[in-house]
Amino acid sequence: MKKLRQAGILAAAVLVLAGVACIQYYNRKPQRYEGQFFGCFDTVTTITGYADSQEDFSDKLALLQDELTYYHQLFDIYHTYDGINNIKTINDAAGVQAVKVDGEILQLLEMGRQMYDRTDGAVHIAYGSVLSLWHDYREEGLRNPKHARIPTKEELDGCAEHTDMDDLVIDEELSTVFLKDGEMSLDVGSIGKGYAVQKLADYAREIGMEHALISVGGNVCAVGGKADAASWVVGVENPRPDSGKPYIATVELDSGCIVTSGDYQRYYEVEGQRYCHIIDTDTNMPPQYVSAVSVRAKDSGVADAVSTALFNMDFEAGLSLVEEMEDVEAMWVEKDGQIRCSGGFKIYEEK
Repeated sequence: MKKLRQAGILAAAVLVLAGVACIQYYNRKPQRYEGQFFGCFDTVTTITGYADSQEDFSDKLALLQDELTYYHQLFDIYHTYDGINNIKTINDAAGVQAVKVDGEILQLLEMGRQMYDRTDGAVHIAYGSVLSLWHDYREEGLRNPKHARIPTKEELDGCAEHTDMDDLVIDEELSTVFLKDGEMSLDVGSIGKGYAVQKLADYAREIGMEHALISVGGNVCAVGGKADAASWVVGVENPRPDSGKPYIATVELDSGCIVTSGDYQRYYEVEGQRYCHIIDTDTNMPPQYVSAVSVRAKDSGVADAVSTALFNMDFEAGLSLVEEMEDVEAMWVEKDGQIRCSGGFKIYEEK
């Protein structure tokens, strides 16, 4: 009997310990992790999130990388990929034939059309011929700075003749895209990365990430706040880092996104004048209104498009556009470093 009592006490102790371990397992808090990868949209992607283990987070990071790579390949204008008809495929077939494409491309191009109308042409996905000309001059200028030049007005005007949005033919039933003008080309740089980041945020939720911060270059998107219910604090890069301040401002995000367009990343100089990669469709020249514009919105694709549009407008016209749009706010950084904001754009001040 004594042995039976001892065995019973031991079994009870084991059950208690098992129960304690079970409670500890279910009550443990996920840990915060961060990971990076490079190659998608020619920039560094940083993912911050929470998981039960490093292995669990790494698995999710790999899924997110695969997802973003898919969109990078779809929207690429410079390379082709086996088994994929992408934007370059469409451009290569301009004036020749329609190209059957993935539904994501159709959605992106339709969004591009809508933003073209909404911004009076400041966002122009069929402007590839002009952007390509500037790209070639910029690359040559970076390779040989002493002989850097800008395109001539005649060259720019000639390319601009092949940017008619009416020559972009989308057939949703057949899932095809056709460029009627053989010298026309698409460039979705004004919306493509933002669209992809929004899709990545949606996918992060699908795979169980309820609290995450996604940064793809100048596109930052929040999937909820932090696990402790606090907001993410995001720095907005200073367009003139030689001032000694890496960030011009910080904002809080617990949902939605912030996207920045500026003249400080992709640019070259000719005779002391900076020429950035964003081109004003009215002048075919890089605009000189501001150094940077940051846009907050619920949707990253919308924010990407609007930040490009605002960079191509003076402050008054840009503010008018922002005030017409729901759930969109903006911050402008003037050439002298002065900051101007729309009414609902809140800059975070550490307490």
